[in-house]
Amino acid sequence: MPIATLQKPLEKATYTSPELVRVARGISPAQVTVLAELGQELKGVQIEAEAVRNYPAGDLAAHVLGYTGELSDSDFEAKAGQGYRLGDVIGQMGVEAAFESQLRGEWGGQQVEVDGGGRVLGILGEKKARAGNDVQLTLDLDVQRAAERALGDRTGAIVALDPRNGAILAMVSRPAFDPNLFSTNISNAQWQQLQSKSFPFVNRALQGYPPASTFKIVTTTAAIESKNFPLDTVLPTFPYLEVGGIQFWDWNRAGFGPLDFPGAMAQSSDTFFYQTARKMGELPLIEWTKNYGFGQKTGIELAREESAGLVPDEAWKKREVGEAWYAGDTINMSIGQGFMQSSPLQVAVMFAVPANGGYRVKPHLLMDNQEAKKWRSPVNISPEVLQILQTGLRQVVTDGTGNALNLPHLPPISGKSGTAEDPPRESHTWFGAYAPSTQPEIVVVAFGENSGGGGGSFAAPMVRQVLEAYFNGTQPAKAAQPATVNRD
Repeated sequence: MPIATLQKPLEKATYTSPELVRVARGISPAQVTVLAELGQELKGVQIEAEAVRNYPAGDLAAHVLGYTGELSDSDFEAKAGQGYRLGDVIGQMGVEAAFESQLRGEWGGQQVEVDGGGRVLGILGEKKARAGNDVQLTLDLDVQRAAERALGDRTGAIVALDPRNGAILAMVSRPAFDPNLFSTNISNAQWQQLQSKSFPFVNRALQGYPPASTFKIVTTTAAIESKNFPLDTVLPTFPYLEVGGIQFWDWNRAGFGPLDFPGAMAQSSDTFFYQTARKMGELPLIEWTKNYGFGQKTGIELAREESAGLVPDEAWKKREVGEAWYAGDTINMSIGQGFMQSSPLQVAVMFAVPANGGYRVKPHLLMDNQEAKKWRSPVNISPEVLQILQTGLRQVVTDGTGNALNLPHLPPISGKSGTAEDPPRESHTWFGAYAPSTQPEIVVVAFGENSGGGGGSFAAPMVRQVLEAYFNGTQPAKAAQPATVNRD
């Protein structure tokens, strides 16, 4: 070890520091042996066994659990006066960081007598170290394993939560990493291998993307609650709708004939929802988007890693784009595209609203989270609109784009597909579902980042495998394979 490297932490702590200063971690057994043999000659040098985090399941739930690592200089300065020492290991992301104060415990130490120069003259007493507290999470290990396998090595995310209380049952993001690499000193080769992946430390379950047609839940709510459309509305649908000189096409390029709200949800007709957006305008749509919790953090404990997403409006567009809000912006927003951004977790919270009878839940990872006891707030949807949503989401699976989930070995499922364009890259795909349809216990949202294909074909089979694990206790044999169904 170069002398300068050895001196750096000592000089930062000052040579008169009464506390032990870590100068190396993860040294080899041979080095331990040599230092122990030379102990009499190395005054002031101590070797201490250190407990390190072990993640026995490797990269399972890596983005939820996070990892630990040594305090950086900036972290040490920021935590001045909080009992941290140079070289301390702290949580760097995920639960490890969010619950750092509960997990870390307190240092033990010696009470020493020093002279005027700061030299230690004698030991007066000892204070025992206090272990940190255990933290129990809401994750269901079987559901988490199934979600990990269903997504496989594909880039994307899966979130499963209990719509009754907001408890997170599974949260997966890919690509991932093995947090054990950070429990000791990660090698440069290991670091380079991680960096070769596409942002493996980003929890995609908490990042913003266009929610696509899953967002038609919000558009339906806004259209009816704004009093612009009665419950029994039937609208013709078309190959495209022309607004402001621009042709906005339906996904099947043909239209579906006359549809009511549940039928439009089942077929995911874009031109149906374009018409609702054109008539009601952007204000009701933006208001109800915010009522569902979009554009703000959900309240999950991983707040520093969570994106609030984006609910665009005219003020935002003028500030960021330098343009006024056009009717076409409202048209795009009505099908969850344009500037709209939401995370898979926010989309799961949206699906929980029709699942639990009209309440926005606060998702949480900590079992018995006291704050989460106030776990829900009413979205103030009328019972009639709630019935329309529940009927439409059930028809998606029985007669529409989600028929890959219409299976006899599973309870009745309600859901919605989505496919978001992201040119010039491949499209993003979504599928969100809850089950059983009548008394839902679980919401699952699967998201494929630039996966191509359609939500009903690409993402729905992932949801199916997670629901099979939850209801039947069966684990997927391999990653979910795309199904042959309607595209959107």
